[in-house]
Amino acid sequence: MKVKIFDESHEADLEEDINNFIKEEGPDIIDIKYSISNSIYSEEQLYCFSALIIYKEEK
Repeated sequence: MKVKIFDESHEADLEEDINNFIKEEGPDIIDIKYSISNSIYSEEQLYCFSALIIYKEEK
């Protein structure tokens, strides 16, 4: 079993990263954990979109 972590500041980038990983690696996915966090820096609101993919590595 292996894990892959993705972290992006925009949800579309996260989606693209995950889709590329699935297309290129073809993993046997067991589960995907998704998380969003936000914070404020000065007057700017920052977002973090992340996902943890748990998968079986193809042999």
